[in-house]
Amino acid sequence: MASPPLVPDSGAIDEAHLARMTLGDKSLAREVLTMFSAQASRLAAVLSSWPADAAALAHTLKGSARAIGAFAVADAAEEFEDALRRGNDAPERLAALDAAVDHARRAIGELLER
Repeated sequence: MASPPLVPDSGAIDEAHLARMTLGDKSLAREVLTMFSAQASRLAAVLSSWPADAAALAHTLKGSARAIGAFAVADAAEEFEDALRRGNDAPERLAALDAAVDHARRAIGELLER
């Protein structure tokens, strides 16, 4: 039997961080989440075509993700950006980023349904 994590999983979206960033305005939080979900989906699709500006796009996604509390997406985007600049592991890092974006978008969908 596996032990529980020492630090509880806060989910794909850190709701406390999101609330701080939107000053507790639930309507604004919903709007920001909707915008991020669309942006993340669009950027993930573009990144899958390996554009010349992929590192810059990953950097943009990283900043947006941090702003709303999607820290797993931000970390995955940063790792992808770093892999592109180093010239190694980029395909694996892109797959991890895609998975993080999918997870965050599902979580956002659940949050918006509340």
